[in-house]
Amino acid sequence: MSADGQARPVRVALRNDYEIVLGGFRRMLERYQHRVEVVEVLEQQRIDQPVDVALYDTFAQHEPEHHVVAEMIANPANASVAVYSWIVEQELIDAALRQGVRGYFAKSMTALELVEAIERVAAGEVVCSPPDGRVRSNAALDWPGRADGLSDRESEVLALITQGKSNAEVAARTHLAPNTIKTHIRSAYRKIGATNRVEAVLWGVQNGFRPDHDAAPH
Repeated sequence: MSADGQARPVRVALRNDYEIVLGGFRRMLERYQHRVEVVEVLEQQRIDQPVDVALYDTFAQHEPEHHVVAEMIANPANASVAVYSWIVEQELIDAALRQGVRGYFAKSMTALELVEAIERVAAGEVVCSPPDGRVRSNAALDWPGRADGLSDRESEVLALITQGKSNAEVAARTHLAPNTIKTHIRSAYRKIGATNRVEAVLWGVQNGFRPDHDAAPH
């Protein structure tokens, strides 16, 4: 409640490496700013402002990094922590809940569904999306390379390549078969006009596929 007795918006922070992902999240929830107040936070920055729900975005990962989740849960500025992911599998949900998260949200959620889930977690509930494996991303979301025709999965793979990961490391990180990774790479190369890995990495560096660490939280 605010000082005048009115219900205040739920304060939510999104922790992510990529400024474009943060910006897309904010734009998606703009029409609900009377219900949620978004604080953007990059991965290397600690959440210092008190928030009701801190979301961990798993872009370019199969699952949350457990030490980061533990740090977020231990941070007294975060009243509660939830995971926001394209991968919604029961074992990942169970592992996150055991760590102490209060929600596991699929990126297929509409903006209204996400707002309602955030509000429920802020009110003390535990809220998890149904385990559906790899979900289709919400059309309102954004990711690096989307404007160039890259799918969310191709974007994740290219982000990992730009970070210097080998095909084997990308496969391990995303829990995909090596041949599937090769297929995504070939498709991404075709869309960005690259003929080899060096050209793809250079394109990635020039087009936002290296994590941003210098943008200030809003």
